[in-house]
Amino acid sequence: MRTKGHPATRIDVLFEAEKIAARNLELAVEIAAGDTENLLVVPVLKGSFVFAADLLRALHHAGLAPEVDFFSLSSYGAGTKSSGDVKILRDVETDVADLNVLLIDDILESGRTLAFAKDLLVARKAKSVKTCVLLDKPDKRVVDLQADYVGFECPDLFVVGYGIDMAHSFRELPFVGVVHTDDD
Repeated sequence: MRTKGHPATRIDVLFEAEKIAARNLELAVEIAAGDTENLLVVPVLKGSFVFAADLLRALHHAGLAPEVDFFSLSSYGAGTKSSGDVKILRDVETDVADLNVLLIDDILESGRTLAFAKDLLVARKAKSVKTCVLLDKPDKRVVDLQADYVGFECPDLFVVGYGIDMAHSFRELPFVGVVHTDDD
């Protein structure tokens, strides 16, 4: 698919919307099988917002009614490569002490952002901190971290869609796609 406003960009579908929806329902059942008493769901903004919204609805269908709060963390800025320095742009407002926390993120690549968030919540005395990611890119990991729940293992490609952006574009796509430029 050619994209408006990005004439030198083509996006090929990697994970279709229907496949993502089905996996969200499976993830919700997996999550519901764990310790969900006093569950707080914390999506990491901005990239996870679409995934988190759909997963929250799937959790409802699985019989859960978690509280929700948000982190906004950044290690990218406007670029496409991580700076390695995680910044809190918006902190959670909820006192996480003695809560079971489910951190939701879009992509687990280097692991820095998710490890930072998890360590922070553990230091704040959360009862448990589990992680759920839409995409896992294990070949990119620089931190020893494995997600507790994974939507899909993703090849080492630059992807967009389903909330994931490229310089603030393509979040609206209903699928996850691979970005190609005319240089590819």
